[in-house]
Amino acid sequence: MSEEVLNDINQFLTFTLGREIFALDIGTVREVLELTSITKIPRTPGFMRGVINLRGHAVPVVDMRMKLGMSKGEDTVDTCIIIVEIEFDGEITVMGALVDSVREVFEMMPESIEPAPKMGAAVNAEYIRGMGRQDEKFIIILDINKIFSAEELALVKGMGKEQEGGQEEAA
Repeated sequence: MSEEVLNDINQFLTFTLGREIFALDIGTVREVLELTSITKIPRTPGFMRGVINLRGHAVPVVDMRMKLGMSKGEDTVDTCIIIVEIEFDGEITVMGALVDSVREVFEMMPESIEPAPKMGAAVNAEYIRGMGRQDEKFIIILDINKIFSAEELALVKGMGKEQEGGQEEAA
């Protein structure tokens, strides 16, 4: 393959929520963690599971099922936290996305990504970058930068900073 063709290939991390397969652009993914202890924060929206300690930093964790309007799932041995970087107003916010399981890194040519359906999708069409296909299954490609509103991102950033401040005071 020529270098030009390689540059056109998009890579996505695929994961499951219920029976649906979703994907995030690999460029937004920092790492994948096994489910760890999540500290619940009072008076936060239902989709906010709390914060985790990631190498001394408090990282907010969002339950992606709840955020996308799906029913709450049970945590299993396959449940993972995908650490993502979300860009908003030129700033990067680090957040954990709780998912049922992580599958694989999947490559797709840009022309094989279909536009998001206007209706009938399991999640809000605004969140969907496009649809991919692997064998006979559809993969819903999410745009992580569009899933959270400005207010939600401000809340998430505040949660991480509050918890880090509390950890320093307790030390």
